[in-house]
Amino acid sequence: MVQGGNSDRLMSDINVTPFVDVMLVLLVIFMVTAPMMMQGVDVTLPETTSEPLVAKKENLIVTINNKNQVYINDYQVTLDFLQEKLKKILKGRENREVYLRADKEISYGFVVRVMSELKGAGVEKLGMVTEPISKKKKAK
Repeated sequence: MVQGGNSDRLMSDINVTPFVDVMLVLLVIFMVTAPMMMQGVDVTLPETTSEPLVAKKENLIVTINNKNQVYINDYQVTLDFLQEKLKKILKGRENREVYLRADKEISYGFVVRVMSELKGAGVEKLGMVTEPISKKKKAK
């Protein structure tokens, strides 16, 4: 008669507690750092009543922020070199379409100067990016 249990048996259960702990820590780290990874130029766009357009592919976006700084996508360029840089970018593209995002606080004259540089670079279609009017403002 054998008393006690057979201690020579292998344990076939996997202890997942440490795995879950590590995954939860990684989840918290990614949740905290994800908002910091957002890139782009901060612009307050003018609001309009137009409907949003569906973009079929990645488009070239020229942005003007409230400090009159010009960006091609996320790269800052001076107004003097905007036309030159765009010519080089558009040279390899068959689609010569550009979207312009301009902060609503900047002067109209500066926007027109940038538009002139865009046309001089060979842009065939120029789209203006706006924000839809919020529901609160529509109700007023």
